[in-house]
Amino acid sequence: MAAATGGSLAGPDLEIDGASIDSRSVRPGQLFVPIVAERDGHDFIPTALDKGASAFLTDRDGIDRSDEVAAIEVPDTALALADLGRAARNRLSGPVVGVTGSVGKTSTKDLLAGVLATTLKTAANERSFNNELGLPLTLLGAADDTEAVVVEMGARGVGHIALLCDIARPTVGIVTRVEGVHLELFGDLESVARAKGELIEALPHDGIAVLNADHPVVAAMASRTSARVLRFGLSADADVRAENVRMDDELRAGFTLRTPWGSAEVNLAARGEHQVSNALAAAAAAGGIGVGVEAIAAGLSGASISGLRMELTRTAGDVLILNDAYNANPTSMAAALDSLAALAADRRIAVLGVMAELGASAPDEHLAVTARARALGIEVIAVGTADYGPDAVHVADVDEAIAALSDVRAGDALLVKGSRVAALERVAAALSGG
Repeated sequence: MAAATGGSLAGPDLEIDGASIDSRSVRPGQLFVPIVAERDGHDFIPTALDKGASAFLTDRDGIDRSDEVAAIEVPDTALALADLGRAARNRLSGPVVGVTGSVGKTSTKDLLAGVLATTLKTAANERSFNNELGLPLTLLGAADDTEAVVVEMGARGVGHIALLCDIARPTVGIVTRVEGVHLELFGDLESVARAKGELIEALPHDGIAVLNADHPVVAAMASRTSARVLRFGLSADADVRAENVRMDDELRAGFTLRTPWGSAEVNLAARGEHQVSNALAAAAAAGGIGVGVEAIAAGLSGASISGLRMELTRTAGDVLILNDAYNANPTSMAAALDSLAALAADRRIAVLGVMAELGASAPDEHLAVTARARALGIEVIAVGTADYGPDAVHVADVDEAIAALSDVRAGDALLVKGSRVAALERVAAALSGG
């Protein structure tokens, strides 16, 4: 590791078992990487060592360590972590799948990991650890006998995914959708498409590009690669497509999966009709790698997705709560409202937080959400933002939102959704007694 980072080793030569940037979650034998951001991670090296870290990176002089602990002195710990990710990637001989897109990338990653695990020893990033810190941590955490890796790739600007590809060197790339998300950071939709397409450009000649046939901007990325292209979607010309899509009372989709490798019936555990597209993306990538269609169907049916995404619970008072509070943008908000409308209920209420980073379009996008909700017969309670307009009930914070829901009764259904900054899962927890 010292050689890979261009660092200097102090202490014993030993092996590490994965890495962490959070001193609170360090496991024995791990490498601790102190990141300098709003807080200086070097201040937490003693805590990490108390938790059992066997080594740490540092760009500081004079940090105490015992004779049993190793330190690698580097110029910059974040850059050194990226270098370690590259070194860990060199250990992997099987497929490495990169997943990106404006929406659906975490769910697609989760579904694909579940499918690949039916056949291959698979590693994948936790939750949405999809940046220049989370991606190398995923590679470092992959076991020595790993046969396939799935890494989600996020971007906050053009060039970010290219950097992640330089670390992970993906052999398969999935692009879910390109939407007007994070326009405050990207500027325009063309820049979003350019950034997401960096994954497709990075693929080797013998790689596989998995593209959304239902989304023209994504389908057009086929011209940006010499890799084999597999298209997924509901379109008749998609290589991997769904037919006879149906929904049950718990918002779980079933469909007939059609692929170049055969057909099978699929019943998803993940909720929401929008998960069909994510499942098709996973199926296309897995089939291209060589997983059989029956294993694909079994993996999709058994795979679960990360928390705070379309979690459906029923309270002791017989109120349905659809908790989709992890994040929000216009596309995912529309899908969540449609899902709420599909639930059997006497009254439907959407508790909505801000959709962040939309730039100049934010007021119009929020008003469009309210209009859609009204057309679906859904009441809107807006938490901490005025952008949802006069047709919404406005409250200042989570406590006021909970108070505004004091009249919910048996047979009602609630949606809780907003961008991560809103943390509206607290509403769902309070109503559920958590």
